Amino acid sequence: MSPCKNENLGAGITAVISDAHGFGTDAILLAHFAAPKKNDKACDLGTGCGIIPLLWCREARAAKITAVEIQTGACEQVRKAIEINRLSGRLEIVNADLRELKGVLPAGAFDLVTMNPPYKAQGAGRASKDEAGLIARHEVMCTLEEAAAAAAGLLKFGGRFCLCHRPERLCDVFTAMRAAGVEPKRLRMVAQTNGKAPWLILAEGRKGGKPGLVIEPQLAVENESGGYSEEMKSIYGDYQQNGTDDLSQTAGM
Repeated sequence: MSPCKNENLGAGITAVISDAHGFGTDAILLAHFAAPKKNDKACDLGTGCGIIPLLWCREARAAKITAVEIQTGACEQVRKAIEINRLSGRLEIVNADLRELKGVLPAGAFDLVTMNPPYKAQGAGRASKDEAGLIARHEVMCTLEEAAAAAAGLLKFGGRFCLCHRPERLCDVFTAMRAAGVEPKRLRMVAQTNGKAPWLILAEGRKGGKPGLVIEPQLAVENESGGYSEEMKSIYGDYQQNGTDDLSQTAGM
């Protein structure tokens, strides 16, 4: 297991990160996009260091959060974060394969499921040399279709599945959702600045939902002067003030 360090997220919440299991801007944006309600029961698949659940805890979102992760090293980091932040009873970590959750987590029990999935399809792109990077970036342990099926199995009727992905795989995202019985309902593009092509998509589907997609205004990370846009400042919140000054490096933009 690579050495760990504590990362202050603001509002008294700390993440435990390592070179193998850190987090990026995409995860921060997904946590904000998904925005669970106060009484929701939420699940984050492939949670890594647990950044999405920890951000929800920072914002007092969701009554109960379950984080699922297949890699034992990442699970240990989440366990340490739960201990540091005294989140036992509110956040739990489950070391499991999301393709084999039957009997591990209750079916149809969650209001919200999120995932920051591997972006590269099987056989696409240069494979990462380290195991953690390979699992995080490439569909070697689960495909997009398997992720959508896992989410659908966990969701209540009408529950939401939110994920982030690369724009070039938008058709794959919607196809996988529909195949799993999760209807695409909301889409938002993220670009570095207004006028540039998006580098990220944020998508939401509803289990058993009727057709009808809402496309939200594009989110610009930076303003015309090269600083963070007002919306990005709001999303980063206390983390921007209490964490590193250069979030583009910390968050892997």
